[in-house]
Amino acid sequence: MGKIGNQKRVVGILLGSWKGKGILDVSNSFAVPFDEDDKDKSVWFLDHDYLENMFGMFKKVNARERIVGWYHTGPKLNQNDIGINELIRRYCPNSVLVIIGAKPKDLGLPTEAYIAVEEVHDDGTPTTKTFEHVASEIGAEEAEEVGVEHLLRDIKDTTLGTLSQRITNQLRGLKGLHSQITDIKNYLDQVVSGTLPVNHTIIYQLQDIFNLLPDASVRQFVKSMYVKTNDQMLVVYLASLSRSVIALHNLINNKITNRDAERKESSKKEEAKERKDKEDSKVEDKKKDTKSS
Repeated sequence: MGKIGNQKRVVGILLGSWKGKGILDVSNSFAVPFDEDDKDKSVWFLDHDYLENMFGMFKKVNARERIVGWYHTGPKLNQNDIGINELIRRYCPNSVLVIIGAKPKDLGLPTEAYIAVEEVHDDGTPTTKTFEHVASEIGAEEAEEVGVEHLLRDIKDTTLGTLSQRITNQLRGLKGLHSQITDIKNYLDQVVSGTLPVNHTIIYQLQDIFNLLPDASVRQFVKSMYVKTNDQMLVVYLASLSRSVIALHNLINNKITNRDAERKESSKKEEAKERKDKEDSKVEDKKKDTKSS
């Protein structure tokens, strides 16, 4: 959201550098004034003078960072994104578009990256530009990782909540995998019904995914799975036994410590009582001596 109560999307510029081998490292960004007509999406405004001034100031701070693309808070592609991308290509010929989900509802990364490509039609009509999805990930620089490690050193109990966090992350990963598989199923159903055309590239990629899956019908695979599961359960069983023995040992030590403390307390009380009895007897003897005299 650009302003309070404004539901329009935000547009900005991505800064970074190429790491080689087709890897683009986006390390910084800044927003630019942008507005568009809600009724006619072909009418839009982007302040490129502000863009040039901001990039000049960023360049003074870090000369290695160049304009590598742009972003907006989608949450999906819009029909005027091609026109905006053509404007950004004045500053970067191979600009990248990143759609950022400000309020993500699905699990996974809240970003999607695209590049503009020429789409060739089989019927001989002129080519048109469209966006092609590219793989992306979110990571941290080495300096940021070192800073996080220094912060973690100040945390006294680093094991608190580790197991629950790990289980939560695994659950989120499984939910994300389930949603992706559901999307694949829906796509294949639409292809079979004729709603969507057959895309051989996607079919080949799905075939590669199925080729990576193990064959559960092979006896050797089933046996190895049983052996691995039994080994893991044996480790869990031994850990439970060790935990129980240690707990029982601590309980016995606690009982012994409490018994010794009770004995010491009772012995102190008996000694105090004996001292008091001796003092009382001495006082009575003195009284008897005074009476006899």
